Amino acid sequence: MLDFSAETLARFQFAFTVSFHIIFPAFSIGLASFLAVLNAQWLRTRDETYLSLFEYWKKIFAIAFGMGVVSGIVMSYQFGTNWSVFSDRTGPILGPLMAYEVLTAFFLEAGFLGVMLFGRNRVGDGLHMFATAMVAIGTLISATWILSVNSWMHTPAGYTITEEGIFHPEDWWAIVFNPSFPYRLVHMVLAAFLTTAFVVGGVGALHLLRRGPDLPAARRMFSMAMWMAAIVTPIQIFAGDQHGLNTLEYQPAKVMAMEGHYESHPDGAPLILFGIPNPEEKRIDYAVEIPKLSSLILKHDLNAPLDGLDTVPDEDEPPVSIVFFSFRIMIGLGFAMLGIGLWSLWLRRRGTLYDNRWFHRAVLALSPAGFVALLAGWITTEVGRQPYTVYGLMRTAESHSPIAAPAVATSLVAFIVVYFFVFGAGAFYILKLMNKPVGGDVGEMRKGPLRSGGITPAGQMHQHHHRRV
Repeated sequence: MLDFSAETLARFQFAFTVSFHIIFPAFSIGLASFLAVLNAQWLRTRDETYLSLFEYWKKIFAIAFGMGVVSGIVMSYQFGTNWSVFSDRTGPILGPLMAYEVLTAFFLEAGFLGVMLFGRNRVGDGLHMFATAMVAIGTLISATWILSVNSWMHTPAGYTITEEGIFHPEDWWAIVFNPSFPYRLVHMVLAAFLTTAFVVGGVGALHLLRRGPDLPAARRMFSMAMWMAAIVTPIQIFAGDQHGLNTLEYQPAKVMAMEGHYESHPDGAPLILFGIPNPEEKRIDYAVEIPKLSSLILKHDLNAPLDGLDTVPDEDEPPVSIVFFSFRIMIGLGFAMLGIGLWSLWLRRRGTLYDNRWFHRAVLALSPAGFVALLAGWITTEVGRQPYTVYGLMRTAESHSPIAAPAVATSLVAFIVVYFFVFGAGAFYILKLMNKPVGGDVGEMRKGPLRSGGITPAGQMHQHHHRRV
């Protein structure tokens, strides 16, 4: 690591920490809304299945929320240690936005979190439902402010720059609602919902595979997750397309890298499905492509001209290989999720949604797909912005702190060790909780004979424990 520059190490450290951080808040956003829906359904129907699911998932939410808070605090310190120049120059704009996130969203979440987790039997159903809704709204407000900050870095607006290079706010409405913010917010929130839906669906599929199709809570969470997959995935694909068109307008070099267009195409650009970028020769080797389809997608015209990276100076060109592959991972997983959603509708129509074990295995296999797609999308967005921190205005090379590479390398190694230990333990405990049957299903498992191959020895021990209790 000591052979790398301080800038490279600082970039890798921020990428490493934010990759951990983005997973937990995204999961918390989707899970908080899921808990609000479960609680509302319990109050409306008094169906014990909804209450069992709420109690089951709120423990997982509490752990994910805590890990998201811890990982976010660590990230904020890096602005001072590794990116002090960036903080100094953009602080008058980004500082207030991040402070608003704390004052509105975090205080709202923290204020009502305890009531949601422990207050059902202390404050009454109405106030408990209000607290649950406030936690869910708080997570969405938090996402709004953070994505406004991030979007401003991609499409800066409403600012002036002093002779010293300091960004000063001129129009807060233009700053907050910058050109890419609405598209990024919708795309990210839908990604959070889909990520959570596939985790919930994967847990439901796990219990259906292990313990049979007759467990009410497993059926209910699996059904709700598959409805989300079927309805939200097509919306997310459309939102992603609109976000891509916005990116083409404001960050065309990023789209060129995503598409792998090293050369301009004056009479219609092909859609490159796969290939291997060759940065030295400025081409895509072994390209598998569909003629003119990229022009149709991006310009809605088969013969529309599209510029390539040959129109961009080399020093302004983003790292094509990373962006090219991360974009395809995101898109591929998105269409895999769409396939699961459509498959679920077909099985639901046939009445075999809870009996098709191959479908359950497919959902279980894709349960982490939302996290992978989320990270791939983030890599596409942030690496595609390079070589800038504030797009077109402030380069990454001039944003980092005057700090020696060995110091950054030391802190990076410490982060890697601590993160894998702390967050590895947290993730392991979450998986352990997911492996347990939902409370309402334990009684169902005790009622009848065990299905052949439908319950594991661990499940039998769990039943035996409950009999003793």
